[in-house]
Amino acid sequence: MPRKISQENWGRATVATACPLDCPDSCSLDVTTEKGRIVEIDGATANPVTEGYICAKVRRFADRVYHPERLKYAMARKGPRGSATFARLTWDEALDGIADRIREARARWGGESILPFSYGGSNGLLTQDTADAELWRRLGTSRLARTVCAAPTTAAALAMYGKMAGVAYQDYEHAHLIIVWGANPSASGIHIIPYIRAAQRRGAKLVVIDPRSTPLARLADVHVQPRPGTDLPIALSIHRHLFENGFADSTFLATHAKGADDLRARAREWTFDRAAAESRVPATALEALADMYVRETPAVIRCGWGLERNRNGGNAALAILALPAVAGKFGVRGGGYTMSNSAAYGLRAAQWIDTPEPATRLVNMNHLGRALTEYDAPPVKVLFVYNCNPLVTMPDQTRVLRGLARDDLFVVVFDQVMTDTAHYADIVLPATTFLEHYDVARGYGAYSVQLVRPIVEPFGEARPNPEVFADLARRLEVGTEGEDLESEAEALMRLASRMPGEIGASLMEHGVAPPPHDGAPVQFVSVLPPTPDGKIDLFPTSAAEAGVLYRYQPDPATAEYPLALISPATAKTISSTLGELRTTTASLDLNPGDAAARGIADGDSVRVFNASASVECKAAISPDLPPGTVCLPKGLWRRHTLNGLTANALAPDTLTDLGGGACFNDARVNVVLLAH
Repeated sequence: MPRKISQENWGRATVATACPLDCPDSCSLDVTTEKGRIVEIDGATANPVTEGYICAKVRRFADRVYHPERLKYAMARKGPRGSATFARLTWDEALDGIADRIREARARWGGESILPFSYGGSNGLLTQDTADAELWRRLGTSRLARTVCAAPTTAAALAMYGKMAGVAYQDYEHAHLIIVWGANPSASGIHIIPYIRAAQRRGAKLVVIDPRSTPLARLADVHVQPRPGTDLPIALSIHRHLFENGFADSTFLATHAKGADDLRARAREWTFDRAAAESRVPATALEALADMYVRETPAVIRCGWGLERNRNGGNAALAILALPAVAGKFGVRGGGYTMSNSAAYGLRAAQWIDTPEPATRLVNMNHLGRALTEYDAPPVKVLFVYNCNPLVTMPDQTRVLRGLARDDLFVVVFDQVMTDTAHYADIVLPATTFLEHYDVARGYGAYSVQLVRPIVEPFGEARPNPEVFADLARRLEVGTEGEDLESEAEALMRLASRMPGEIGASLMEHGVAPPPHDGAPVQFVSVLPPTPDGKIDLFPTSAAEAGVLYRYQPDPATAEYPLALISPATAKTISSTLGELRTTTASLDLNPGDAAARGIADGDSVRVFNASASVECKAAISPDLPPGTVCLPKGLWRRHTLNGLTANALAPDTLTDLGGGACFNDARVNVVLLAH
């Protein structure tokens, strides 16, 4: 499998590949080049849900490939930290220098003084947890708990259902009721929308549960707008309705579940009135929602990740995912739930990582600021950042900033563009994009595993992850005896050879693997929970102590900071990826009443603040938000606000009830006009 892009046809050519970015859909792509340069990115049909169309983010991805801030070669810091003043290095100089600093830190403070920091949501199976994982394990570095996203929902789904495969997008057309809870597919996962709309045309009812009036919410039959962090009371009030009024499916529960009595006991106190008081959703609306869920079959819940970003996130996911079991909504096409389908193919990093994971220090990535400023046994002396931009994606941004500014910290950033984090690096390494390297893209909404092919030659001196980490391992002399430096293509073939069944062979031959269960499983017909006893665990003490399960933690708002700040994804970026393309100052969305009470008009400069930090930005008056909730987008770079801080500076680094996840939506703030 040659790495060099063929130049035989140096005119116009179209090549099939796939998108590995952090989106549930994993779209098939047709990428057109002219004279070795990308000129068009469009949708293809190898993944049947793609249907030839793609999101605007990926359609413009060539703008990142050729952006002025694209990293062309390795560089070393020459100016003060944060000044982004660098001098060019050769790859040999850069990797030799990195190896020397890692070797020194390991000798003086031990392997745990080295912290590899990555989050591969926008990478495929080859570009994270292959050669990099082998290197870090052999060095005995600190381990990273990748918990900034999906940790609470994963903990809930794993404990309750063993991550059972969910309802396919295509089967939403069969549903009579669709509940989209904590998800905004208009920004991420757009390909489910046509199936939802087709179901509506056939008479299905659509309910959207989201604090904001999203594009899909405006098309819904019912839009429920809870105060952030109150999804758990809403779900428990529905459970109470099911149990106390004879609507629970006792036959199904007796056959397929355990823990129903414990769940019923925890739900008993959550009347519609009490849930309404916490959520600020009228009790009549909650009762109408519960009655609709009882009445309509098939009914499917699309459980998203927005609901997990608070102190109650894990228990909210448990309560929501338990609803189809208690209500008896399984066993029919279009009935049940969809969350993450990433486990459906049985692909696990353990299948291709040979080195056992050491019992070294585990660092929760949401505590990066603490790790860099407080850990001393040992202190973090080397921070190696890749597949991530932590300065603008981790909570408690000001503490992360202080940590990155340490003179005694050696920072490496291996990325595609000059990110905010890269400004604080001692050495910057240029990485390839998915249009310049091999990878394997796995969908976690759509059932899809596809081969990602390089379309153009790497920009400048950019190199793919597997080759760089293998090269660094060789320099540090931690490779296996006699092990040769693997090329990227060789790493791909080794990965494919270790995939279960015919997945790897099909990928290498056809570029796509056949989906499990024909791509359309029916829960409790063609798929069952892969739990140890094959049953649903409705009260999973494997996820948390019994006293914590389904326990609601009250709103952290105070009289001084009464507004709930949320930072949802947008249609412009994938987390912070593509942030370099944004040229405008961000706006804080406020409800008209909240703005009027503070004398704020549309377009005013404002200060949104709490005890942790202040963020200065523009104001946008929006009726899409309920009173008491304000919104500043996820994925902003520091340049996108007036004072160089983002919503993450206002977010606490407290952890969710299950899974150790981030509590971004627990930020409670106030807003005032910015003094001139």
